[in-house]
Amino acid sequence: MADDTAYSGISDQDLLARHVEGDPDAFGEVVRRHRDRLWAVALRTLGDREEAADAVQDALVSAYRAAHTFRGQAAVTTWLHRITVNACLDRARKAASRKTSPVDDTERLEQLLEPHESASALAERNDLHRQLLAALSTLPADQRAALVLVDMQGYPVAEAARILDVPSGTIKSRCARGRARLLPLLTHLRPDGSEKKREPGAERNRTQGASVPPAAGPQRAGPPETGPSDSAAVKGGGGRA
Repeated sequence: MADDTAYSGISDQDLLARHVEGDPDAFGEVVRRHRDRLWAVALRTLGDREEAADAVQDALVSAYRAAHTFRGQAAVTTWLHRITVNACLDRARKAASRKTSPVDDTERLEQLLEPHESASALAERNDLHRQLLAALSTLPADQRAALVLVDMQGYPVAEAARILDVPSGTIKSRCARGRARLLPLLTHLRPDGSEKKREPGAERNRTQGASVPPAAGPQRAGPPETGPSDSAAVKGGGGRA
């Protein structure tokens, strides 16, 4: 694979175009830029490391093969998130008849989802994440995906709607129903009833009701400066399809 610096300054859209034109390393750079966020969304949506890794692998293979269909009507990151969430929902539906266990390696989960957080902060959040994942696992897959994107990943409702390819009103409805079901399970996590500080305008993107405690700030397009590569499946991306 080419050195990462070879693609410095090249947009995601141009990388996809190069991939379609036959550049053997362009799609690998797209994967490098976005895999950690895709992995975080998959793990929070499914609550199971193996299922999440498989979902991301499925999504990246699909994106690799469907790159020629990308028309630039949305950002590449939105396109990739839509494919990943759909892959997660497909797996969640197939697994609906069997119970999946929450991630038990909490420390590793924290490192995957929040690589820049201090060790002391990670320790404090271990129990919260364990309970949060267990609570999310009780929700229908569609509600879980909406809450992961809006409350945990920090996407505006409109952007989450584009990712899931549904109307904004549907996202608001799913979030409201999901929060109502989570409220009895998560109220004890905020005994003083305080709200975590939100960015200006955040309230416009949320319906009334308690939100899922966010684990990180909003995720936006562009490569993370650092980040783990947890699974061999994720590392490989779709480039070997």
